[in-house]
Order: sequence, then structure tokens, then C-alpha cells
Amino acid sequence: IDCLAFAVGADTSSGLVTLETIRRVKAELGVNLTLGASNISFGLPDRDVINNTFVAIVIAAGVTCLIVDVARVRPIVLAADLVLANDKRARRYIEAYRQRPRNSLRLLAA
Repeated sequence: IDCLAFAVGADTSSGLVTLETIRRVKAELGVNLTLGASNISFGLPDRDVINNTFVAIVIAAGVTCLIVDVARVRPIVLAADLVLANDKRARRYIEAYRQRPRNSLRLLAA
């Protein structure tokens, strides 16, 4: 099920409505959920900050499949999985860090 995300720039309660929808669908139906995460920041400046924050929150709420720019969002998903105890012994996070570009000290490029 796709729990639609609407732009918070048009209605600041959109994020909360989306989160409540995700939680209810997950609790009542127990199905996998998909979400176009970048819709939340449409029309606003510095969209990556909003999108990355939203991604971490919706993962915690139960979204299982995100429609995102994988290269930009993968580090956020890895970190969220780690913090939510979905990455035992931090294996996926550490492996991704080891495979980062050699000239980078960070998993997420600035």
C-alpha cells in the first residue's frame, strides 16, 4: 500500500497525517508499505534535509519500500536501520562504510 505523502509547504500537517496513516495501515493490515518520500518537501528550499529527516521517521513508523534517490538516501536508511535495531552488530552499516569512496571519510558526502 502506498501511503501518500503530501507537501508540508502546502499544508504543515501533511507529515503528521502521513505518519498516522502509516502507523494505522501497519497496525491494522500488517502489510508492506511504499512511499514517495521526496513529495514531502516539494516547493521548499534545501529539500535533502527535509527528505532525509522524513525518511528516518517513516522507516521508524513502518514503511518498508521507499521511492527515493538511492545514492542520496542509502546512508540515511542504513543509519535508521542501525538505530532501530534492524542491523544486528551494525554489519550493513560498517560494510557500507568500508565500501565508501577512498577519498571520503564519511558515508554520506557533504
